[in-house]
Amino acid sequence: MNNLDDSGYTGRDVGVCVLDTGIFPHIDFTGRIRAFHDFIGHRVRPYDDNSHGTHVCGIIGGDGRASEGKIRGVAPGCNLIVLKVLDRMGNGRKEDVLHAFRWILENWRYYGIRVVNISVGTTCRTYEDHKVLIDGVERLWDEGLVVVAAAGNQGPRPGSVTAPGSSRKIITVGSSDLLRGRTAISGRGPTFECVCKPDLVAPGNHVLACAPGTDNGYGIKSGTSMSTPLVSGAVALMLEKNPALTNVQIKMKLKESARDMGLPKNQQGWGELNLKQFMGL
Repeated sequence: MNNLDDSGYTGRDVGVCVLDTGIFPHIDFTGRIRAFHDFIGHRVRPYDDNSHGTHVCGIIGGDGRASEGKIRGVAPGCNLIVLKVLDRMGNGRKEDVLHAFRWILENWRYYGIRVVNISVGTTCRTYEDHKVLIDGVERLWDEGLVVVAAAGNQGPRPGSVTAPGSSRKIITVGSSDLLRGRTAISGRGPTFECVCKPDLVAPGNHVLACAPGTDNGYGIKSGTSMSTPLVSGAVALMLEKNPALTNVQIKMKLKESARDMGLPKNQQGWGELNLKQFMGL
């Protein structure tokens, strides 16, 4: 993933918390993995037995040193706080996600967390399961954190946005290049509560970013999981530029700067992320 921003901002000192399969200590993250907590295997050192989490972290904040600066994340100066809530198959339990939410509420000030990236989603079996995830994620938002979640890959049918991305409060991201044709997998609204979702979309097809392995290489993945960290990285840049902005103000800036793709709101939301416009360049 090439850094899309040439403003000079890197997300320096902005903490981004990533709930995923973990993180491989890739050279592109050197000195910036501020914390790692494993809710699955309870291991202490950072690891990723799937690759999904490392890829997401690379899109947010890889600094490109393994590629001589060619493949960088959006906010290559941000700090990464990684919570492993998914196993090696990419599966997870609602209880572990809720424990991770509580961990964030207890530790966000200490680690300087301003952004929470959730490239994780589930189609809940019951309304109760859905509600408990939504309530949990909205507590993070109410605390003032900018929560960015994937719309999920259950599209194109209506009502296919996964939880917790179906929360009306948080910022939900679909894939701008996975909305039409055979690859129209990006989740779309309306939600259970008849809320239009996603809020916006960003590229998510064939994204190149960090991959686990001793060679510190890169890999390609597709999905709304890849679109979401583009937005999280953009938010980190904005919070470096203006740390006083609230999560609601950030959400409004994303809305005002998005590029209208001319599609229904339940497909594209406000439109596609426009980083330069968002940063005021």
